[in-house]
Amino acid sequence: MSELSSSPPSIPPTSAVPSPGWQAAVGAGVILVAAAMAWGALEIPGNAGYGGVGPNFLPWACALVLAVCGGWLIWEAATGGYRQAADPGGAPRAAWGPFAWVSAGLLLNAALIVELGFIVGCTLCYALAVQGLRRAGGQTGLLSPRVLAVDVATGLAIAAPVFWLFTQFLAINLPGLTASGWL
Repeated sequence: MSELSSSPPSIPPTSAVPSPGWQAAVGAGVILVAAAMAWGALEIPGNAGYGGVGPNFLPWACALVLAVCGGWLIWEAATGGYRQAADPGGAPRAAWGPFAWVSAGLLLNAALIVELGFIVGCTLCYALAVQGLRRAGGQTGLLSPRVLAVDVATGLAIAAPVFWLFTQFLAINLPGLTASGWL
């Protein structure tokens, strides 16, 4: 027998995997969220519409799936917890710089989408988020005009068709930059 097949499975450090008690508490929390969703679903009328389902179908389905997941989490904790969990790995410390770039993209989009419009706001969000993700991957030379132009063009190529599909096919009003509503 080789050494690999006879060695016991690696057990993650105790600090990486919470105790089964905490794991069961998470499962109980998920069940409480499911109960809250079910309680809220009781307030939604159940008149069946197109396809035989009413507006309360999705909240009930989500509550049921959450309850099953919560029960499964509790069962896992009661039978030994995440004993087969691999070492979580990851970076030894948080990458705050990339986090700041991604957060700036999301926050600026939320703050400026009404003033600048959907397309410009989402393009800005994409360009800043990609900068953060590339920095997290260790890439360099990210503020060169070529890289920035490609990021902005890619964000625009994603945001413009999404805006058009939402406004034309789904008739959802998204904020635009111009009075005509195109940008």
